[in-house]
Amino acid sequence: MRAILTDHQILLEHYLDDYAGKDNQQAAAVAATVLALAGAGRQLAALVALGPLAGAMAALRCGERFGDSQKELDLRSHDLVVEHLAAAPVAIVGSEEADEALVLDAAAPLAVAVDPLDGSSNIETNAPIGTIFSIYPVGEALDRALLQPGSAQLAAGLIIYGPQTLLVLTVGRGTSVFVLDPRSGDFALATAAAAVPARTREYAINASNQRHWDGAIKRYIGDCQKGAEGPRGLDFNTRWVASMVADAYRILVRGGIYLYPGDDRAGYREGRLRLVYEANPIAFLMEQAGGAATDGRGRILDIAPRTLHQRVPLVFGSADEVAHVARYHSDAFAGGDDSPLFGDRSLFRA
Repeated sequence: MRAILTDHQILLEHYLDDYAGKDNQQAAAVAATVLALAGAGRQLAALVALGPLAGAMAALRCGERFGDSQKELDLRSHDLVVEHLAAAPVAIVGSEEADEALVLDAAAPLAVAVDPLDGSSNIETNAPIGTIFSIYPVGEALDRALLQPGSAQLAAGLIIYGPQTLLVLTVGRGTSVFVLDPRSGDFALATAAAAVPARTREYAINASNQRHWDGAIKRYIGDCQKGAEGPRGLDFNTRWVASMVADAYRILVRGGIYLYPGDDRAGYREGRLRLVYEANPIAFLMEQAGGAATDGRGRILDIAPRTLHQRVPLVFGSADEVAHVARYHSDAFAGGDDSPLFGDRSLFRA
């Protein structure tokens, strides 16, 4: 491994060496796997930076797979991530872009769940896109390695390809942010311990779906929109990038709440985001930064997945506001218990 300290910067390799220590084989395997994912991120950052010079990255390759379309960059991202993970101590990979999990080395100790390219609808608009990943121990059964509750995660992260390329990472000791130095190719530590403010005046939701929401979500958003004169007594701002990695990073920096509830559209009743490789890593990052994440019925990280591509409603961000959303489904707010997003098993139910 090459030198890991330059100009007093703490590089990703140094951070992971400190995490792994000398005799912790599992932590060393996690560190090697994070470095492999960071390597894929470097290549993807360079590819994204080329934009149309790299070809028609937004070209549709496969339509309506699991209700989602696949674009050229989705598949290129998948191939790059799998290529890098093949050289890491990874037994099996579950990717949004593959119908079934891919076995790389059945004797290896780790499993990786990954969304190689989050926000692909933004490819041609030059808005931030990213990669989301989780790392798990394989455990006793390889075929169940990717169906563990999110609380079993050893590490999770996201890589944002935007004005800066950022790696947001947790190995279970807080959430840290690294920035890619394009001059050296190093990921350097920018924020040692990100902390989500407990309170917020910003919310992120796709308001075009308002007519499909349940009553509790409509009431919550409606009260936010009433501003300082309304029951919340605050003027709220709306933010929506349509790239969850970008919304998540904004929340890590200045607080906020992100809502992608289930609604009454066909295929959306159980939510739209994937539990294993989208909701779980985001929830782990948020909790490690003092935030919260729920599906409305309980803590995201406590859900035992049934399938690799299982969908789930997701609300995450500033802890006080996540709790406040849940109150709109309690008797005190006349929300009732019939909501597809929140119910009588809500994590924050009094």
